[in-house]
Formats: sequence, structure tokens, C-alpha cells
Amino acid sequence: MRRYHAGPDFLRAHSIAELAHMARRRLPHFAWEYLEGGAEEELTLRRNRQAFAEVSLLPRTLVPWETPDTRRTLFGREQALPMAIAPTGYNGMLHRDADVHLARAATERGLPFSLSTVSTSSMEQIVAAVPDVNLWFQLYSMTDPKVQEDLLQRAEAVGCKTLLLTTDAVLLGNREWDKRNFARPRQLSLRNKLDVLRHPRWIKQALWPHGMPSMANLDRYLPADQRNAAGAAHFIGEKMEKHLSWDFLARLRERWPHRLLLKGVMHPQDAEHAVKLGLDGIVVTNHGGRQLDGVPATLDCLPAIVEVARGKLSIILDSGIRRGTDILKACALGADAVLLGRATLYGVAVGGQAGAGHALDLLSNELRLALTLLGQPDLNQLRASRQPDATFSVS
Repeated sequence: MRRYHAGPDFLRAHSIAELAHMARRRLPHFAWEYLEGGAEEELTLRRNRQAFAEVSLLPRTLVPWETPDTRRTLFGREQALPMAIAPTGYNGMLHRDADVHLARAATERGLPFSLSTVSTSSMEQIVAAVPDVNLWFQLYSMTDPKVQEDLLQRAEAVGCKTLLLTTDAVLLGNREWDKRNFARPRQLSLRNKLDVLRHPRWIKQALWPHGMPSMANLDRYLPADQRNAAGAAHFIGEKMEKHLSWDFLARLRERWPHRLLLKGVMHPQDAEHAVKLGLDGIVVTNHGGRQLDGVPATLDCLPAIVEVARGKLSIILDSGIRRGTDILKACALGADAVLLGRATLYGVAVGGQAGAGHALDLLSNELRLALTLLGQPDLNQLRASRQPDATFSVS
């Protein structure tokens, strides 16, 4: 059994897996399961990782060494690496001001940062703390048109030019692990309350001195006495639009004059529809295995989507990225970039901004090393070929 460094110095972590091991020790049980768990039997959660393992790398030899080129142009903007930080909700449960830490770590490396509707820092707070952030905003559509319009106006006011509409989470997946931790909605069981007391370092880094954070983007829409985690959770449960359709997306395309991405694509016909609506990009995702269990890995779905959409809009993949070689394989199979969710959350949980930055650096260093050892120093020249057993190899 593999043993990982268990001390407090996250800089001694040599992989995302080791950062995850440290985060598990740092966080109370309920917070760890919120971060790590998947839906039902967690078949899709595991498949997301297995799919990457089934893509082999076929290196060439006697290729003169040169500095690997990992640059990608995304929406007309060249960046050093083909990745961005994904929108993830309620990150303040892992570390105080986690969204700000993630935004700073991404911006230091010239990468986009995506902010969730249900973040614990508002879009205004992010831009005030990180003025040069390349901010993407992830929208959960609301039934109240005034709230919806206000969210869009606020995003425009802070300079956000990229909007991601998430469509695969209008209802929460059956996350049994989450239910087991609570005696009743938003009330931890006695066992979990006692477990929290065993984590004073987490209490200091996440709860002290104001307690559990609220969902800051939503605070202005809540009564003053409900501007807390429970009030925001109730609001989002009641007000999230559950009747999304292609007609709704078409109206949003007309309303939003900037870049618009559809996040939640798994089927090539949905990708074709996104092209017809004139979207700028799609995110191929199964929500990290947290929604419908038993669906394919995103990497399984990518080739068919690339076949109908490549060159017509940007194709971004998320779910299951843990290694630089995963990024390499996704790009070889046709993704323009990847979104990072859990990988950078492990880092922020154990080290704030520096921990998130360490996660990004681990992945980028692994990517560059893998390109060199593959004998293909240019990321844009990677090619994937289907093998007789239906798997792929990359060269």
C-alpha cells in the first residue's frame, strides 16, 4: 500500500494524490466527503479515473530535447497551459476565502478562474482582491428573472467576459455519503459534531471567527436574518430553474453578448445543437461523478463530441484530472483545455493560495516532463489513434 507524507508541509507533496491525502487528514469527515464523494455507487467517479488509465502513451526515441511548448490559445487569448480552475461551490468550507486563494493562484500563472453562483466569495470580492483575474462566471439559472438579470449585470459590471451555464445539476444527484453525515437537513449528526472538535486546525482556518460562510453571490437576495449557509442553501434549492431547455439557452445567447459556454455536455447531438446556437464553447463533464451515477467518463465521450464540434467552438473537458498525463491525453483526444476541480481544492484545503498554486505547478511540471519523455515537445502536435481493442494510444 502506497504511503504518503502526512506532515503539515504541503510543499513536500509530490503529486495530487499526496495533496488529497493531506487534505483528508486536515478536514473533518463531513467536509472531506463533501469534497471527495460521488453519487450512489460512485461508478462514474471511479470510471473518470479509469478512462485515463486506459489511454496509453507511445513514445518516440532519439528526439533531440527542447523546451516543451504547452501553450494554448483559448478564446483568442494565449495562455501558458491548457487549463483553468473549474467553478466549485461552497469552497469556504475547506479554507477561509478559498475562492480568493484559487483566483490568485490561477492569475499568478496566467490561467482563468471560474467562480460558481454558489461560491462563498462574491464576484465583486474576487475582483476587488484580484483585479487582474481572468474571471469566468458559472451561472445556475434562477426562476426569478430579476435575480437572473441582476447576476448577469453584476458579472458584466466586474468585467467578466465568459459565462458558463451549468445544466446538469438542476437537481442534486443522490449523494448518499452527504445524507449520512446529517441528522436532518443542514444539521450535522452528533458523531460528525464530535469529529469536528478533533480538527482544531480546520476550525481555525475555516470557521474562526465568523463560523460557516454564506454563499456570498446570493446574500443580497436574502432577508438579513437568512444570510448564512442554511438560508442560501434553502434559496438555491427553491429558486434554481428546473425547466431549462434549448429555447432558454437561445434566449441567454441573445442576452449575453460575450463568450457563452454550455457546461454539461456528454452527447454529440448536444454538442451539435450548441454549435447551431452559436455558442463559443462547451464543457464535456459529468459533474465529477456527483450527479447521475453510471454515465461514461468524460474522456469516453470526448472523441465523438470532437468529431462533430472541433473547430466550430472550444471544447473543454473536466472530471477526473489528477496528473499532467491526464491533461496530455485529453488534449491529444481533442480537448482545447481542461478544468480543474478537486485537484486544486485539495491544495487550497491544505495550504490556501500557496497550496492551490502547488497543485497547479505539480500538474504543469508533470505535463512538461511527459511531453519530453514522449518525444513530442509540442502539445499542439499530439495525436491519438484508436487501437484494435477500442482503446487509444497517444504519440
